[in-house]
Amino acid sequence: MGHQRRHQYRHSAGEHPRGCAMTAAGVTWLHRNLFAKPFDIALSLITIPLLAWVLYSLADWVFLVARWDVLFDSLRVLMIGIYPVDQLWRTWFAVAVLATLFGLGLGLCMRPMAASLITLAILSGAIGVAVEPVFGAFQAALTVGCGWLGLAACLVASRSAKAKRFALPIMLVALVALYLVLAPPGLESWGGLLLSVLLTLAASVLTLPLGILLAFGRQSRIASVRVLSTGYIEIMRSIPLILVVYWIWVVVPLLAPDATVPSFLRGLAGFTLFFAAYVAEYFRSGLQALPPGQVEAARSLGMSTWSVNVDIVLPQALRVVVPSLVGQILDIFNGATLVFIIGLTDFLRAGQMILADPQNSSRIYEIYVFLFAVYFTIGATITYASRRLEAFLARGSR
Repeated sequence: MGHQRRHQYRHSAGEHPRGCAMTAAGVTWLHRNLFAKPFDIALSLITIPLLAWVLYSLADWVFLVARWDVLFDSLRVLMIGIYPVDQLWRTWFAVAVLATLFGLGLGLCMRPMAASLITLAILSGAIGVAVEPVFGAFQAALTVGCGWLGLAACLVASRSAKAKRFALPIMLVALVALYLVLAPPGLESWGGLLLSVLLTLAASVLTLPLGILLAFGRQSRIASVRVLSTGYIEIMRSIPLILVVYWIWVVVPLLAPDATVPSFLRGLAGFTLFFAAYVAEYFRSGLQALPPGQVEAARSLGMSTWSVNVDIVLPQALRVVVPSLVGQILDIFNGATLVFIIGLTDFLRAGQMILADPQNSSRIYEIYVFLFAVYFTIGATITYASRRLEAFLARGSR
């Protein structure tokens, strides 16, 4: 009797069990978002069964039909292309450095929760366990170690002021070390996902100073500098990237017939010259967002033009355009697939090379699903980092 009275009292007082409350909230959400109006009801009755059928067919193919062994047999080509097998330690060094840079960059724009770090550490261990039967214990240990190294860098960068202060020099030194370690076998041997990532990193770093100079040049009081900068930016924005890359690849041997310039460097030059024009436009918008009174006040204090631009204008403009610059990294990474026209084997081209083998010609769905998953994962991560960075900067500016 006492229990019934307490239940009646709770019901009369509006207190429902947690499960009932969640069920009511779910029904309310379905009514508002899927079945609110007759058109919504009709659209939901068509879309939901169709989506369920697509997901069921996809799951059936993934777990019962697809033969994923082709990925394990060809994973080295997909990851590093034709890089010499006896020099694989260099690629593992590159993976460790890239994982550290990725963690460092992620830690600069967010403060990860302890639960998230523990979850990612466990996930890295699970990947190592899955890798061990195919590639051996040593490769599995290196995979887990690189994952944990990235997590440690993320944790340090998010909680250490010194790490944030010296993040840019650390990244530059790491990129130079990457080049020095990977270069000895020859730049022409770079391929696969490694080539796409290195090209993206190098182009992203090199476009930054060139874009800043073009942005200042477009606003220069010297007419010749302003006209040249504006003409360069508008020309580059009016032609496709593939044409710029191919043009650089063709012109370099004509200008330096006795020099041997690797195709990677020629492709990197094309990407840098093309995307620097877009970086310049991003910075121009950042410069225009600054109140002109700050520059006038600095000049009234006797500061030189260089000091005004470096100490006052550039930091604030950089703060405004950083989210756009992070978003451009995704554009460069997706555009890296165009380097196949100059003979380089990027990640997509490596997948097509595997399918060219008659033994793997029937595995087209497995290869392209894997390529899609990798591109989607990297793209989603960069997009997430861009949004987190934008939210971090907006919070800091309030």
